[in-house]
Amino acid sequence: MSRKPPPDTEGLRRKLGARGAHVTRQRLAVFEFLDQVTHHPTAEEVFRSVRQRVPKISLATVYKNLESLVACGAATKFTYGDGAARYDIRTDHHYHTRCLKCGQVSDMDAVGGDEWLKGIRPTGGFKVQDYRLELLGHCKKCAR
Repeated sequence: MSRKPPPDTEGLRRKLGARGAHVTRQRLAVFEFLDQVTHHPTAEEVFRSVRQRVPKISLATVYKNLESLVACGAATKFTYGDGAARYDIRTDHHYHTRCLKCGQVSDMDAVGGDEWLKGIRPTGGFKVQDYRLELLGHCKKCAR
């Protein structure tokens, strides 16, 4: 069984440095937590977990560090109609599934890549710059 490679802390250092920010103990703990999870946690979930490693960290500090990671391109932020922002360390193009009951968001790889997107034609002169695809349904736990 292969182990997951360590998080790219040098890449993080470069991305933060380009924006005049630094790798702090708290920021690194938040980044490493995001790298370890398989779902897309809320700031509160990050706070509860990181607080075990950095006991004096505040929820406000977690929010600031998450936003710093998003601003430098080391993470992405998803917001939904329920107001819960979720964070993802994976910044490449990929897709998501979202459980309508518990709200869990997970990564999904699409077979065939982006070829099917070529068939989508926006109207009204809309110029596509980026896209997100999300499948809605019920996760294994909630589908029981």
